[in-house]
Amino acid sequence: MRNCKYLLASFAATLFFFQPCSAQDTQVRFGTDVPLDVQLIYDRGLDWLASHQSPEGGWDEGDVGPGVTGMCVMAFLASGEDPNFGPYRDHIRRAIRNMIRTQGEATGFFGDGGHGSMYHHGFAMLGMSEVYGVLDEDSLWDGDTNTEGRRSIGASLELAVRATITSQKNNQWKAWRYSPEASDADTSVSGAVLMGLLAARNAGIKVPDDGIDNALEYFRSMTTNRGEVGYSGIGGGGSNNLKSIAALVFAIGKRKNLAEYKAVLERVTGNLEVDEYSYPEYYRYYTAQALFQGDFESWNKWNLKTARQLKDLQSDDGSFPSGHGAAYGTSMSLLAMALNYRFLPIYER
Repeated sequence: MRNCKYLLASFAATLFFFQPCSAQDTQVRFGTDVPLDVQLIYDRGLDWLASHQSPEGGWDEGDVGPGVTGMCVMAFLASGEDPNFGPYRDHIRRAIRNMIRTQGEATGFFGDGGHGSMYHHGFAMLGMSEVYGVLDEDSLWDGDTNTEGRRSIGASLELAVRATITSQKNNQWKAWRYSPEASDADTSVSGAVLMGLLAARNAGIKVPDDGIDNALEYFRSMTTNRGEVGYSGIGGGGSNNLKSIAALVFAIGKRKNLAEYKAVLERVTGNLEVDEYSYPEYYRYYTAQALFQGDFESWNKWNLKTARQLKDLQSDDGSFPSGHGAAYGTSMSLLAMALNYRFLPIYER
């Protein structure tokens, strides 16, 4: 086993003996007895990501950019890979350096150098937040002779949060769309960006309370009392993806008391046997997290179903092809399984 997994397992065992909690609570919090099929899927997927990373630190096929790079970073971290001493330490560092260099120094926007959208910005911010504090930054730039665009992870996150809040303040809905200058909004892009903000706040970066509150109010306004979530207009049927996104942001944003949260969670738990053919990787990613936060028994059922699906979908080389490229498909598919490990702070219940 890898060093980080040993350390975290020891820490989990210590908490088990010295804190009053049930066996189920410990299992939910830290993850135990990861199924062999999940481990095999995950290890093969990580090997593919490592072998297909570019020398510059990103991935070059399909829909690529800082957001996909952020997903890949999270995929490496999510199973307990040690970013300082593990076998993928150099891959993680190259990816972080790549994301920082795509960030505009003046704007703080991830993607100023191309491949830019608020989707990429949100997922890059999420990935940076999850690695912040666990990666030894003294060695972040080791071996890199290019001094251009260097900054710390903390400084990068502060810039990213500033860019996000500026975009939100200029938006009539107090949410986000594809462009940081957009005046309209949708719940899919806004979910990606809001999760990045919530992760940054959890990591200790200063995030204005009204930025979080306004974004959650936008989601509340887009959710009906029947649990339907609109895309860019209030109400409407929306997709299953949007229901899962709304359930997740309400839960992570500590709004489980809302009637809208209870209604949308009921819709998500009632659709466990439904397959989403529009952006299936996105659906599996968000639904896994929404169920884990809202209904652990339903998550167990979903997790078994998803593991079977992904075992059949994984290519012989370990990748998961998708309409947006194999790097996107592989990272998102692995992250749909990441709650079996529960190492990332954003996945804690």
